[in-house]
Amino acid sequence: MDLQLKGKTVLITGASKGIGLATAESFAAEGCNLHLTARSTEALALAQSRLVKEYGVKVEVHPMDLSNSENIIELAKRADEADIVINNAGEVPSGPIESLSEEDWRRGYDLKLFGYIFLTREMYARMKARKSGVIINDIGNSGENWDANYIAGSTGNAALMAFTKALGGQSLDYGVRVIGVNPGPVETDRMIKINKRRALDMWGDENRHVELRAKYPGGRPASAQEVADLMVFLASPRAGYITGSIVTIDGGISSRGSIIKESTHSQN
Repeated sequence: MDLQLKGKTVLITGASKGIGLATAESFAAEGCNLHLTARSTEALALAQSRLVKEYGVKVEVHPMDLSNSENIIELAKRADEADIVINNAGEVPSGPIESLSEEDWRRGYDLKLFGYIFLTREMYARMKARKSGVIINDIGNSGENWDANYIAGSTGNAALMAFTKALGGQSLDYGVRVIGVNPGPVETDRMIKINKRRALDMWGDENRHVELRAKYPGGRPASAQEVADLMVFLASPRAGYITGSIVTIDGGISSRGSIIKESTHSQN
């Protein structure tokens, strides 16, 4: 299937590893030029070198911290021409409410919740003016499958879901689509960190985090590539009537109404 994306320009945040890097590769494979941003200068340089060599596309990198609003404004100026924006940067601390400080909440939300909102604000204005564009927010299924042991993430993700639906509900009137993607567990370093915290809360031993893998649907998490490929399709003209929607990719976890096969209540 020709996704009709060749020559498009894509801005991806959190692009140095995990889902962000996999998404960069998937768009590059479709012939898209890229703006990549993350905090790590070295990791971005490595990604840039490899993607240019393998796919022959243009790749610009922007090492910066998007919890800073001034950096968001600067990034929007540098990537002014982007046809597609993938909001992916951010890591909200895991743990129950008793374990999280005010600083934990604010630090996580400055990068993910407010970072997504403010970059969307900047890029949406540009897209609206030219009557075309797609913004995809990589959110997370805890926003619809609430988890007391990931309470900051559940709360922030629910807010981003509402933000995505509110803006995406009217954006097509201006030629712009705004969509959310809700991955469940994904095979990344971040998943390991979250599962270590969950294993500590459940069993008092973070080293038991590997046992959680067997409890996911199909006995595995999603791959970063599966999530990336979904976002590439949603960004394409083939999905041109999808906006204001949240697409969940979690193996059915949210439909089952539990984080894993057995509820956390039965495991504590």
